[in-house]
Amino acid sequence: MTKNAYSASDIAFTPTVKAVQARKGSRASYARMEAGAGWKTTITPDLAALLAEQTSVFLGTANAAGQPYIQHRGGPSGFLRVIDDKTIAFVDFRGNRQFVTQGNLAENPKAHLFVMDYANRQRVKIWGEAHVVEDDSALLSKLMPSNYKARGEQVILFTVLAWDANCPQHIPQRFEATDVARLLEKRDQRIAVLEAEIARLSVLPGEKEPANGVAEACANLLVPEKE
Repeated sequence: MTKNAYSASDIAFTPTVKAVQARKGSRASYARMEAGAGWKTTITPDLAALLAEQTSVFLGTANAAGQPYIQHRGGPSGFLRVIDDKTIAFVDFRGNRQFVTQGNLAENPKAHLFVMDYANRQRVKIWGEAHVVEDDSALLSKLMPSNYKARGEQVILFTVLAWDANCPQHIPQRFEATDVARLLEKRDQRIAVLEAEIARLSVLPGEKEPANGVAEACANLLVPEKE
């Protein structure tokens, strides 16, 4: 890469940022990254799959004066829709009606999506520009998640300029309550099957009831030992 060549990461690594990196010793490694594959500028299949699983995202904007604002957006899996390899769309559900994000975007289209995948301890940072689409009922209907109890007010279209996924360091591992409940239900079903099998095996030939102590001993195998 020549000295003046543009890298996708330049959207975040301004000359001032690069100067700080140089002073603190990380510029050389990032220069190698820039000379190699660098950051992505289009939505890859892997990113699209990750976005499709998300139930939460953070949207960052700033007004004309540079005052930043971060807003949480959530919905069922699939509420973040990939329209093409440069565009992410989602319904802006009716909320507290402060309209800070919409006001900021009217003054400054630059925006940022921050995606946290706690289960897999991964974070994805997406730089781009966004705008609000009002009074397009067809688009709103197309993007509205089915059977989701919310009122869709408008649509936000986000154009991807660059994105990066970085290390899991310091990300706590957390799981969705619905996912945990589903796993616990599968566990309980498995326990029920094992208990039924224990009861069947504990009945001696010619007897209708379990042999004394056999069922109890087998059932104890399902109880974790106390430390």
